Amino acid sequence: MSSEQTQEQNKEIVRRAIAAIGRGDLDGFMGDAADDVTLQVMGAVFPPIHGKQKVLKGLRNALAARLENGGAIAMTIENLIADGEYVAEQSHGKARTKDGKDYNNTYCRVWRVTNGKIAMMQEYLDTELVRKCLMD
Repeated sequence: MSSEQTQEQNKEIVRRAIAAIGRGDLDGFMGDAADDVTLQVMGAVFPPIHGKQKVLKGLRNALAARLENGGAIAMTIENLIADGEYVAEQSHGKARTKDGKDYNNTYCRVWRVTNGKIAMMQEYLDTELVRKCLMD
């Protein structure tokens, strides 16, 4: 398989994950993740999370427990740029918390996809909005 084909497949994996979060399908969001995946939200919100089940638990606590529609965030991808194992994604999302606050954030995520599995995701976003809407 050519490098270009692999990069397109990696972008499709990211598209599937983003589509799943738009439905509130957290299991689908992690559907292509490796068992030892790492999620790192940049900033001082929380430390990196290692392991698929721990990431799912964190997502359920942060999103499904606090957002309407099972944690769904209506995502719009603005850019996907692939280079080797890496995919950079720029997007924005819209959601509402169960207590009526708008949770409309802008994202830049760097994904590392190895052998068809998400190995790592670094997420850059408005951490103050996360703190205000998704944390006690």
